[in-house]
Amino acid sequence: MNREQMTIANLYDTTKTAAEPFLAEYTYPWEVLPHIGEIIRKIGETLSAEEYDHPQEDVWIHKTVRVAATATITGPAIFGKGTEIRPGAFVRGNALVGENAVVGNSTELKNVILFDGVQVPHYNYVGDSVLGYKAHMGAASLTSNVKSDKKLVKIHASDGEIETGFKKVGAMLGDYVEVGCGSVLNPGTVIGRNSNIYPLSSVRGGVEPDSIYKRDGVIVRKEDR
Repeated sequence: MNREQMTIANLYDTTKTAAEPFLAEYTYPWEVLPHIGEIIRKIGETLSAEEYDHPQEDVWIHKTVRVAATATITGPAIFGKGTEIRPGAFVRGNALVGENAVVGNSTELKNVILFDGVQVPHYNYVGDSVLGYKAHMGAASLTSNVKSDKKLVKIHASDGEIETGFKKVGAMLGDYVEVGCGSVLNPGTVIGRNSNIYPLSSVRGGVEPDSIYKRDGVIVRKEDR
C-alpha cells in the first residue's frame, strides 16, 4: 500500500462524518489524532439543543441514541443520530461517533473518529484510530496503539516509511472494511477501502483496497480469489 492510498481522500467518504470540514485540513488520517478533542468541542458548540442532550460537560448525545444504563461516558464525546451504546461500553473521551453506529458491550473507545454506520459491537478496544463509513470490527478484535518498545510509531508504506511523531497510533480503517473476530491491528496499520481481514490475524503495515488479508500475512486482491 503506497502513501497515496493512505490519504484521507483515498480511504474515506468524508461526507459520512461530522468531522468533514476538519479532516479537509489534513493529508493523512493519523494527523488528526491530537486534535480530536478540540474538533468535538467545536462541533458540539454548533449542535441544536432540540436534537441533542448535553448531560455533562463536553458530551452531546442525539436524542435518538439508545444508551445502556451501565455504559460509561467521559467527554469530549459526540454520538450521532440513531446510534446504540450497549451495556458495559466504556468511552474514555475524545470519541466522535457518527450516525447509526454501534458501540458494543464491553467495547472501549479512546481518541477516535467513527464515521456513520461503524460497528464495534462486541468486546473491542479502539484507540487513537479513525474508522471509515460502515467499517466493522468482529468480536474481540482490537487496535493496538503503542509499540512494545514504546518508540514513536512509523507508518510502513510501500514507497517509504512515514514518521508520525506520535507514540500512540492505532489503526486507520477505510470505508466498508471488515475485520475478523479476534484480530489485532498493530500500531500504525492502514487498511484500504472494501478490504477484509481474516479472523485471528495480526496485521502490520498497509493492506491495499479491495483486498483480503489472510493469516500469515498473505494478501490477495478480491478479483484474484
